[in-house]
Amino acid sequence: MAKKEIALLKRQIEKLNSKDFDLEAWKKYTIILLARIFGNKTEKVRQIESIEYDFSSWALRDTIGSSSYMETCKKLGKEILEASIDELEYFGLPQFSEEESDFFNLIITSLEDELKGSQIKEVKKLLTSVKKKEKIRENVMERLQSYGTDAAAVILTKILTDPVFIRKLSQ
Repeated sequence: MAKKEIALLKRQIEKLNSKDFDLEAWKKYTIILLARIFGNKTEKVRQIESIEYDFSSWALRDTIGSSSYMETCKKLGKEILEASIDELEYFGLPQFSEEESDFFNLIITSLEDELKGSQIKEVKKLLTSVKKKEKIRENVMERLQSYGTDAAAVILTKILTDPVFIRKLSQ
């Protein structure tokens, strides 16, 4: 189940009632979360991006209208997040798209072609055991260099010259 993701989205809903609410900051944070959970091209991200506060001269002069515009923005954001939570509760986390799956398989195949099974297990262990991104990169680089000076170059070359990567690059 997607408990962590649901908890993060519920926190974003709570932020809508904050006294020092900033719509643009809330949108940016929410877009980051939704893109991470559902992917960059999800309709949810597009909908959050489209929430706009009306800064027209009429809206700014009308004090009743200005608060109702903001309330409309908040209500729309809440509805999008509640729909996202419902989707996660009923269907779980989304699976990779076919294109993402092809790209992921390309990377796995390139590693399998160049490395031994035990080496792949070592790299996988490094990737899943270390928490800080910088430390992961450092450890993986050291490990790949220990397999031979050209192992990393060969793997990268296989990825970069594969039709799946070239197609993705040209999009």
